[in-house]
Amino acid sequence: MSAFHLAQINLGLLKAPLDDPAMAEFTAAFAPINALADASPGFVWRYTDEGRDDATLTRPFGPDLLINFSVWRDLESLWNFSYRTDHLDLLRRRREWFDHLDGVRLVMWWIPAGTVPTLGEAGERMELLRAQGPTAEAFTFRTPFDPPAAAPDPAAPGVRT
Repeated sequence: MSAFHLAQINLGLLKAPLDDPAMAEFTAAFAPINALADASPGFVWRYTDEGRDDATLTRPFGPDLLINFSVWRDLESLWNFSYRTDHLDLLRRRREWFDHLDGVRLVMWWIPAGTVPTLGEAGERMELLRAQGPTAEAFTFRTPFDPPAAAPDPAAPGVRT
């Protein structure tokens, strides 16, 4: 088991408010797609607004920018959920509900297993990707990076400090 998990955040620029009839099919998909994610192999955590099962109220990057923020065991688990489940249908239809967003829309990075990333950290990773392009600290599906090598445990046999 890896000492690291994969954090990811992606943004969508809403075409209309979520209570607009044009968004009805998208909003109807929240519960089943979130349940699918929660039950997917490799799923670890997803951000939700307090007292809710989704993150539709939090808009840290702008009033029309919806976030999806989660942690997965590894890149393959996230890929399989994104592109090999019913989630793919939402991706194919995203232009119905979201306008084109210039710049960084998705960033991934490795975190120590058992930790929960913050929205502030996600914003920093997005800025890092914008400024430097893909690096081991902020990357995309197109240019992924392996998790860092785990630091040796100083209490492990044969490890000198």
